[in-house]
Amino acid sequence: MDHVAYQLKLRHMLAGRESAFPDAEYDRRQRLLNSKMSDNGLDAILITHPSDIYYLTGYNTFEVSVHTALIYGPERCVLQVPSIETGPAIACARCDEVIGYRWEGPGEVLAPLADTLGSMGPRIGMDCWGGGLRPGIVDGLRQRLGRHELLDASGILASIKRVKSAVELECLHQSARITEAGILAARGAVAVGSTDNKVASAAAEAMIAAGSEFMSMQPIVVAGQRSSVIHTNHRRFTIADREPVFIELGSAWQRYTAPIMHTVVAGSETPDVRMLKVFDTCRHVYERLLAAMRPGNRFGDAARVANEALRPIQDEVFFSGVFGYTVGAQFPPSWVEGSGFVAAGENVQFEENMVFHLPLCFRIPGVWGIGFSDTVRVGIDAAEPITRNDWRLTSSGH
Repeated sequence: MDHVAYQLKLRHMLAGRESAFPDAEYDRRQRLLNSKMSDNGLDAILITHPSDIYYLTGYNTFEVSVHTALIYGPERCVLQVPSIETGPAIACARCDEVIGYRWEGPGEVLAPLADTLGSMGPRIGMDCWGGGLRPGIVDGLRQRLGRHELLDASGILASIKRVKSAVELECLHQSARITEAGILAARGAVAVGSTDNKVASAAAEAMIAAGSEFMSMQPIVVAGQRSSVIHTNHRRFTIADREPVFIELGSAWQRYTAPIMHTVVAGSETPDVRMLKVFDTCRHVYERLLAAMRPGNRFGDAARVANEALRPIQDEVFFSGVFGYTVGAQFPPSWVEGSGFVAAGENVQFEENMVFHLPLCFRIPGVWGIGFSDTVRVGIDAAEPITRNDWRLTSSGH
């Protein structure tokens, strides 16, 4: 049978069976988007980022490299997927219609996409700075929808996603418990003469056994000098005595991820004075951030406070400049939600139930890096951790 017949069969037997959340949660999200669209005079919005489509409909697949689009309007919600993805679309997504196209014929997407968008009204929004919006799609739509306005709607959905509902917070708490199991297993696997791969393997096994879905990023484990290079990962390197082993993990529960960073020093010797100094600064920055992340403060205000705490070692270490980023539901290749960043110049205000990962890793170039973090929720007066990291720099032999 072809993908159309496959879709019809599945719809009869499995429609909505894999949906992650009750209808009330999707209704809440769509009402918020409808209000934002009305404020911006939009009749429809084209959504192409996998996490945004999931957020609004529940569409869930590990194949996120192909063109997928949600054509969304207050009265109609249409999902366009390749033929091989009609199964997940029927089983997972809450939408009015699924349009399939031949996986091997991506040029076929334009006509039905333009026809559907065009039927919803003259003012169409697109996230021009978001992932998944291909230049060929935009060019083709402009040619086919010459009488319509294609407007930049960047940030509309991000402003909704930043504040988490009770259902979302529960998913993040579940992810936190699983991530903690991974950290515990990784700590126990650190040993002189072992490898970074064995530590990563222990973490992955523990998280999957504890209930994690496929993760948005695989376990990150690097040791010694390699830990001074940001975004390197395990590659069969042997762990030497007195080397710090940097670990960063994030399990997935209904696609929601609560990450943790942790560092262990291999061997039985106490971490040296320089390592402890960097760690103490890391802890101090974290504590200052928690106090500054309160409703009414701006993201940039918290970053300024954190920078002051970092100042004693700022000329010695490399740091990305981002003290926190929002997390929620994501797909590979990253668990970063991208709807908000705790960094200089960011003027968005904190609101209760925003959730951030605070990735505090300070790297001395060519020497090593020390990193610790928690995922935190903005409360009434300050931020509070969702994850339960052990904020101690210890050796693996203790």
